[in-house]
Amino acid sequence: MPKILIVDDDPSFGLMLKKFLEKKGFEANEVLTGKSCLEKMAEESFDLALLDFRLPDMDGLDLLKAIRQKNIQIPIILMTSYANIRTAVKAIQMGAFEYLVKPINPDETLLLIKQALNQPKETKKSVEPEADKASTGSSEKSKPVTKGGIKFIEGISDESTEVIKYIDLVAPTSLSVIILGESGTGKEYVSRMIHQKSKRADKPFIAIDCGALSEELAGSELFGHLKGSFTGAVTDKTGQFQAANGGTLFLDEIGNLSYEVQVKLLRAIQEGMVRKIGSNKDEAVDVRIIAATNEDLSDAAKRGDFREDLYHRLNEFKIEVSPLRKRKEDIQVFAEHFLAQSNNELDKSIKGFTPEVKKYFQDYSWPGNLREFKNIVRRAVLLSTGDYIGQDSLPEEITNPIVEDSFDEGTQQSSSSVSTNNLKEMIEKNERETIVRTLEQVKYNKSKAARILNIDRKTLYNKLKQYGIDA
Repeated sequence: MPKILIVDDDPSFGLMLKKFLEKKGFEANEVLTGKSCLEKMAEESFDLALLDFRLPDMDGLDLLKAIRQKNIQIPIILMTSYANIRTAVKAIQMGAFEYLVKPINPDETLLLIKQALNQPKETKKSVEPEADKASTGSSEKSKPVTKGGIKFIEGISDESTEVIKYIDLVAPTSLSVIILGESGTGKEYVSRMIHQKSKRADKPFIAIDCGALSEELAGSELFGHLKGSFTGAVTDKTGQFQAANGGTLFLDEIGNLSYEVQVKLLRAIQEGMVRKIGSNKDEAVDVRIIAATNEDLSDAAKRGDFREDLYHRLNEFKIEVSPLRKRKEDIQVFAEHFLAQSNNELDKSIKGFTPEVKKYFQDYSWPGNLREFKNIVRRAVLLSTGDYIGQDSLPEEITNPIVEDSFDEGTQQSSSSVSTNNLKEMIEKNERETIVRTLEQVKYNKSKAARILNIDRKTLYNKLKQYGIDA
């Protein structure tokens, strides 16, 4: 019987969710704080955790980080409000399996829990939609293109077409590749397409989510360890370099690796040799590296946060995957694809979308990109009772979005009205908008944001608190 831990400071909600899960055949426990969650996990083993974002002693992201630092690698689902959609995206980047939007739908919750518990233990949970789902976008008439058993959807926009062209160009070579793009844009599936079109297609493809690895765990996961080499090493472990021998190793969010691990990674790539932790023997490996990141590694290298020699060794070819808001032509293609998937998954037969819903899709900024799009379509299919998905099946962030600054073109667009003769309000409004826009540009890296804004981190934190900015 799978064992689930519920972490929510609302006792009535926690009890309701506990009873629901127990009726569905799960063993469920509930705690009210982040501290009690960590204590409970130290005492007992769980198969999955449901974390509320807002807890009395810490937020969900801090708790997620603390759990991963203790090398607890169970699937984690974050529960959050519509207003915190960007927080949910950050949680995915940090290794959460998925997020649920409150008020939660019981059927959707049950579906996600089953998906999380059924994911393969030996590979990471994908940051983008699952393997039979989207990559860069669709072939004609939205039909998947099958490559080596994996279905890809190729977009029709100029940006998607260019990505496919680059994939075809670099795949047959042995070049290392860096894939740039926001979370949810399909970076892993670009890497899978490269692998499937390469000469290594019949060899392993191993994906590692570096963002979900603690500093202590990263070396063991990548290179392996010998029994007794450190506390907790109760058996020998084969590293993912050895597991991927002859094939492709995909390192997602590679910028999160520590300096020490970067040194070992550079040696492994340059010399084709790895050494398990606790061993004095080198092992030869032949692995093609594809790395992905949502930050500019060249800037990180200049700051000293990422080894410059490793960056240049990885950057033999670069592919940038555009966010969904920049390839509007692909939106309807993906909508139809996700609709077909959701119908199949939920055993429904929704025929399509109303014109009003299609316009909402086109107007929305999609901060979570394909992952968010897929979740919204799936949820709409679950809620819809008619033949077509209408406005009443869409979440509030779609139908009544908070108008934000356009950080793509650097222009300011805000619907909030401020009296033109209230100078204090105008200054505060512009300052808040500038901070939000800067945070979005640097993917919520507060140190980088503070440098760009020419203020220290303490001042930035005070401003975030002053203006109620959730970052």
